[in-house]
Amino acid sequence: MRSSTGGPAEADPFDAGAGGLLRQPKSVWATAGASVVAFMGIGLVDPILPSIAKGLDATASQVSLLFTSYFLITAVAMLVTGFVSSRIGGRRTLLLGLAFVVVFAGLAGTSGSVGELVGFRAGWGLGNALFVSTALAVIVGAAAGGSAAAILLYESALGLGMACGPLLGALLGDASWRYPFFGTAVLMAIGFLCITAFLKEQPRPARRTSLLDPLKALGHGGLASAAVSAFFYNYTFFTVLAFTPFVLNMTPYKSGAVFFAWGVLLAVFSVIVAPRMQKRFGSLKVLGGSLVLLAAEVLILGYGDHTTAVVCTVLSGAFIGVNNTVYTELALGVSDAPRPVASAGYNFVRWFAAAAAPFFAPKIEEWTDVHIPFVVAAVTAVVGALVVLVRRRALALPRALDSARAGGTLTAEELEPRHAAEDGVTVFAD
Repeated sequence: MRSSTGGPAEADPFDAGAGGLLRQPKSVWATAGASVVAFMGIGLVDPILPSIAKGLDATASQVSLLFTSYFLITAVAMLVTGFVSSRIGGRRTLLLGLAFVVVFAGLAGTSGSVGELVGFRAGWGLGNALFVSTALAVIVGAAAGGSAAAILLYESALGLGMACGPLLGALLGDASWRYPFFGTAVLMAIGFLCITAFLKEQPRPARRTSLLDPLKALGHGGLASAAVSAFFYNYTFFTVLAFTPFVLNMTPYKSGAVFFAWGVLLAVFSVIVAPRMQKRFGSLKVLGGSLVLLAAEVLILGYGDHTTAVVCTVLSGAFIGVNNTVYTELALGVSDAPRPVASAGYNFVRWFAAAAAPFFAPKIEEWTDVHIPFVVAAVTAVVGALVVLVRRRALALPRALDSARAGGTLTAEELEPRHAAEDGVTVFAD
């Protein structure tokens, strides 16, 4: 069986053989392990947001700037990551990013005001951008079993990090809100040592990436559509992640347990459930349906009682896990741009929503009431689904790959060439 790109179809990523998900080189495991800690940093502050607000005498909207500064710098830095890695190499870029995180996470724990903490989180975001975007490219390049196994491994790291971050934040934050930041610095230092020991320098691209290449890549209709849809989805995602802890108003331990369960569902659905759903129904149907269901669930979260809000927060991890996997595959496979460049352009767009949601959700509550931020989040999820629906032809390549992966024959619609003027690539199968 050959894929629609003309190459051999990829092996089943769950196969226990040489190309299976679990049989990877040490360099891949070292990078994936450090990625887990990097993603832990995103949800680390969730259980301790109320504690930080109390400890630094800050409001909810001020503390939410911890997410805004982090992701705003992360988004802008995405334009720099390819420029840096194509000149100093993937390994050195990973180490540089880890070094930034170690330094700024440690400094965050020493903050004497919310302004200092927000500033240190911004530096942390720069390091995280350098690491995370490069880690995906390194894992895809070094993993056995092709890009499908690599993406699932990356999503596994994301899910595990998202699950463990709130748990670590709760365990350390119960003693002091400063300890989770120090703990992250120590863990990232360990990741630095693992990358140094096990990852060899990756081959550099034949052509150096310019600062404008990620923006130019967004000129491709499919990649731009995926990025815009992911932008609206990410607003919903980070409303749940950054605003819900204030609504639940639980102790660090209880909040950490809620978001740990949320992260476990995210990991299970991103790694196990999403690929099987894609194989059966196709990426775009799965993504559109998951976004609509997430919108409905966020509405219930916003208007339900406390128990309902807790249950819906946990269950949202399932939809978010599915969405994360499909969006990652779309970003890496829908255009003909090099994967690091496509990933940088895609992340540049979507992380702006991750910066916006933590800032606007508390403001919207101040202007209206506690329910309206969730109404807005539900609307943005629906808008993300509408983008997928309207731009489905620009996103047709992954559908063809879905059919090939399922072992079926490609339909006439999937084989229909798309003009370069419209989408920047023409699809054929043999």
